[in-house]
Amino acid sequence: SFIGEESVAAGEGSILTDNPTWIIDPIDGTTNFVHRFPFVAVSIGFVVNKKVEFGIVYSCIEDKMYTARKGKGAFCNGQKLQVSGQEDITKSLLVTELGSNRDPETIKIILSNMERLLSIPIHG
Repeated sequence: SFIGEESVAAGEGSILTDNPTWIIDPIDGTTNFVHRFPFVAVSIGFVVNKKVEFGIVYSCIEDKMYTARKGKGAFCNGQKLQVSGQEDITKSLLVTELGSNRDPETIKIILSNMERLLSIPIHG
């Protein structure tokens, strides 16, 4: 099976089944692309039995290829990636994205979550 982000965004229906399925977003970061903000990628995932087996993200502008395989780790241009190990959130940098959904109820939830995050004494 095949699920394309652009067709789903255009309103076409899509159902994830247990069949092996490719999920592809040819312009991941469409809003960034439209505004010439240089964070755009091609994202590809492969799912079997509704579980991700592997994924590939090619960051076009940076010329970086991110890959990950279930149980095998994640890599950037072949170099293994790992989390920092920082366990104290007050010493962390949090990054968020508000999304494109402007439904009033969704905005209310997003802003409530942001308020909770901003009350933590984080670095930024």
